[in-house]
Amino acid sequence: MSQDIEHVKCLIIGSGPAGYTAAIYASRADLKPVLYTGMLAGGQLTQTTEVENYPGYPDGIMGPEMMENFRQQAERLGADIRFGYISSVDFSSLPHKVVVDEHKTITADSIIISTGASAKWLGLDSEQKYSGFGVSACAVCDGFFFRGQDVALVGAGDTAAEEATYLAKMCRKVTMIVRRDEFRASKAMMHRVLHTPNIEVLYNTETVEILGDGQSVTGVKVLNNKTQEHTTIDITGFFVAIGHKPNTDIFKGWIHMDETGYIITHPGSTETNVEGVFCCGDAQDHIYRQAVTAAGTGCMAAIDAERYLAAKEHVVTA
Repeated sequence: MSQDIEHVKCLIIGSGPAGYTAAIYASRADLKPVLYTGMLAGGQLTQTTEVENYPGYPDGIMGPEMMENFRQQAERLGADIRFGYISSVDFSSLPHKVVVDEHKTITADSIIISTGASAKWLGLDSEQKYSGFGVSACAVCDGFFFRGQDVALVGAGDTAAEEATYLAKMCRKVTMIVRRDEFRASKAMMHRVLHTPNIEVLYNTETVEILGDGQSVTGVKVLNNKTQEHTTIDITGFFVAIGHKPNTDIFKGWIHMDETGYIITHPGSTETNVEGVFCCGDAQDHIYRQAVTAAGTGCMAAIDAERYLAAKEHVVTA
């Protein structure tokens, strides 16, 4: 390993609404934050099209443009934003150590984790082709664009059931594609789906291909895995609700997580089990997963880090 070592007061790992907001608040608190964006600078929103549910944008805004605004604001206030990824961490002693791009070591008095989570996809070429153009992994984010239209949703868990009932309130019809002959969702969520008149559930059904005209989704081809019969369903929106995976693998063994990999923070704060390490955004939120809630916890993490560092400095100078 190179002997290229740098010390910082506050290191933010990951960008997106949480990381950039943490950088804004940390900069204003004079923590001189250094933020590494990760391989997808700006996070999941850079892969979306129009965002209409973030306050302050009455006419909506494109996801990449909004993240660029976040970045510019953080930089204007003094944040040092760098493109790169954290390849390993060592939280065994203070200050904490991380390795950037497998060669540069940074020691940090405080660390804010904002690495987010990634939606799980089916792995179809057509799915990626129409991502943002009729294919979405967030009904709450994008359902608004399909009011009065026919859509399909794939998934069988609580999240899928919740998103299907959400879509049913605004869409003409929701076709729910379930691979097995039963739901994985709780009885209560399953009951809600089955008693929503404009939701049709297709059991033993798998998605073969998402169809489109080159610009937007026009249908989906499905396979009944019992009868081997193919069917084409006319839709304008296709929602994937098979779960998310938090981007937290490099912190395993150091930070307490749940069984899925979401980082566990102390109730009412962004503190983790490791002193001086805080977590915000979708890396610790498996419930809401919205840009505005991620930004809110980014603010919290910066305030928590500032208070932690202030208390440490007080002890040293006392």
